[in-house]
Formats: sequence, structure tokens, C-alpha cells
Amino acid sequence: MSDDHTGGHGHGHGHSHGPSAADALSAGARYKRPLTYAFVLTASFVAVEFAAALISGSLALLSDAGHMLSDAGGLGMSLAAITLATGGTAAVHRTFGWYRLEILASLANTLLLFGVAGYVMYEAVHRLQDPPEVSTTPMIVVAVVGLVINLICFRLLQAGAKESLNLRGAYLEVVADAVGSVGVLVGAAVIAATSWYWVDSVIAVGIGLFILPRAYHLGRDSLRILVESAPSHVEVDHVTRDLQQLDGVVEVHDLHVWTITSGMDAVSVHLQVRPGSDTHAVLDQARDLLRDHHHISHATVQVEPTDHTGCKEVLW
Repeated sequence: MSDDHTGGHGHGHGHSHGPSAADALSAGARYKRPLTYAFVLTASFVAVEFAAALISGSLALLSDAGHMLSDAGGLGMSLAAITLATGGTAAVHRTFGWYRLEILASLANTLLLFGVAGYVMYEAVHRLQDPPEVSTTPMIVVAVVGLVINLICFRLLQAGAKESLNLRGAYLEVVADAVGSVGVLVGAAVIAATSWYWVDSVIAVGIGLFILPRAYHLGRDSLRILVESAPSHVEVDHVTRDLQQLDGVVEVHDLHVWTITSGMDAVSVHLQVRPGSDTHAVLDQARDLLRDHHHISHATVQVEPTDHTGCKEVLW
């Protein structure tokens, strides 16, 4: 920050402007390879499961196949979004690159999940009135293979799901797929033992009900980022209070905290200081505070003296 007390945005010598190139990679980009493996495994199995669902006549298997299709589609969109986000940042007018595409992919995953769950539950209600005969052997074989693939994908995506909303969406779909495969196995075993064909529809409804709340939470988190609300782990009032307690700071205003994409939070703020204050020191303290106490490493901090006017006038 300059020392001329003009309130400009320039940084003084020795100040870090943001995270390093390695740190700037989105959370999703760091797990691109396991995401690719999970996509290939899932997509290659979808056609097999659909064929088995048609042969067996099982709605539970069809619902699991439909969800696996949405899973493959979601994984593919996530992978495409990450590829674009990390490779399309050079354009001058795209000041944030394509990072937000990862969140759009997460929202698309949500819609896919709602669509699949809704269709399965609708079809199950109709089938319960007149349960068709179901062949259990294809159900069992395909469900076992599907469960193995789900467990492999689960392991591949587990670490990335803790950091990336995009990967969390893919991870949740894989978890739901695994539960669906277990449900198909249980249903097939019951039908084989009792010939209660209505169990197939009940299992299908159970899979749908399992998917819905997870789709809701994923969609909610995606929308939170798209409308640029503050991250859930950041207490804006606490940020304001902590900045006001810095030496020399008289007032904090025009504070904005938002998320660009998973793992990339940002803040911009104006700090009014007493005339004659060391603006370099205030800037350093503010950036250290935001990074160490609030876990925000990308900060734009404008330091301005109290006799500077105009910066409080926000017209929108």
C-alpha cells in the first residue's frame, strides 16, 4: 500500500499480493486425475447396467442405472469444468478465469439428481399397483459389479470431496450409487426368496428418497456461492470486529467476502486509519489477520486516512 495517504489500491514493497501459483489452483484442480479415473470407470459401466435393467425388468436396477448415468454425467461435467477453469484463465476480460464453471457443474449435478429421483419415485408408485415379474440373477450380478466400481470411485474421490464443492457433488453421487447397489442386492435377495415383486419398487423409492436430501444440500451450497454470499465458515461480524481492533484503524467499511470456487475465498475491504499511521504496517497486519484467523488468503485491502473522502459513497 502506498504511503502517500491517497487511499489507492497499490501495494508497498515486500507485500504479497495473494497466494502463490500452486496455492491459486482450485481445490477441484488438485484432484483432476482421480476424478478422471472415476469418470472412466462409471461411464463404462452405465450401458451394462441399463441393459441388465431391461433384461431383468427391475425398476430398482433401472433407478440405480439412471443414477449412475447422472453420476457419469456429473463427473464428466465436473472434469470439463475443472479443465476449462485451469486452462482458460489467459483472456484479459476473464479476470476470474473459468473457475465459477465448477460451481455451475455442481448445480447441474443437483438438477440431474432431482430428475432421476423424481422419475424413479413416479414410476414406482405406478408399479406398486401391479408389480411386474423381475429376474433376480442379472440384478445380483450387476449390482455386485456396480458396488465394486462405486467403492473404487469412493476411494478415489474421498480426499478431494473435503476441499472441493464440485468433487463433493461427484462424491455424494458415488455414495448414493453404492447405497443403491446395496439396495438392489437386498431387493434381489428378498424377491428370490419370496417372489414379492413389489419389493423392487419399494427399493427404488428408497433409493430416490436417499438421493433427494443430498441433492438439496449440494444445490443449496452451489447457490450460496453463485449469489456471492459469505462462506459459511466466515463470520462477517467477527471479521469486521477483528479488523477494527488493529492498531491505527478507526473504521472498517465496504467489506465484501465471497467464494470464487471451492477452496478459493476472497475479501475486499476499506480501512480508515488515523493520519500519519504506518499504512504498510496496517496492511501487513490486516492480511495476516485475514489469513491466519479467518483462513482467507486472497485479500484486497484499501488503507485510507480519515480525512480522505468519497470512498464511502457506494451507489449500488
